Amino acid sequence: MRTSGRGSSSARVGVARNTRGFTLLEMLVVLVIVGIVIAVAALAPGRNQRTELTEEAQRLAALLESAADEAQVRSISIAWQPVDGGYMFSQSTQSGGWQVLDDDLLKPYRWRADVTGVAIHYTGSAQTVRRLVFGDESIDAPVTIVLSAGDSRLDVVSNGIGNFEVRQP
Repeated sequence: MRTSGRGSSSARVGVARNTRGFTLLEMLVVLVIVGIVIAVAALAPGRNQRTELTEEAQRLAALLESAADEAQVRSISIAWQPVDGGYMFSQSTQSGGWQVLDDDLLKPYRWRADVTGVAIHYTGSAQTVRRLVFGDESIDAPVTIVLSAGDSRLDVVSNGIGNFEVRQP
């Protein structure tokens, strides 16, 4: 009976065979898989502009309700104002001016969507205003905020008693 002992040539051949690396076929299969994954990632559609605008409008509606509640609780006026690339909340000062709020919820915000237009209209008025002011009273005039992004448009509408909802125009 023939056996390979330690240091014999047949034992070395077995070790050499196990450490020789990948075959050309295995490398090609891996490259094809990597190529397919990259192609799928590159061709995957981006986020829909309408969806992003809807998310921004819903976020804004929730923040406007919070600002209205905060104005009542603090007994101060809080204003929402669109600015270039986003919006900010500010509170009235004793000198009659406005101070930008910088708390966690009502701090200045940059649009995540490509919002190209913002207009504020009070119901019954054809004029647009620069800012929406919440007072310490629970009843305000109904207002519509129009958000535009490319061809998409959404309205954030208040009923005058602190509730805001997103509507399709």
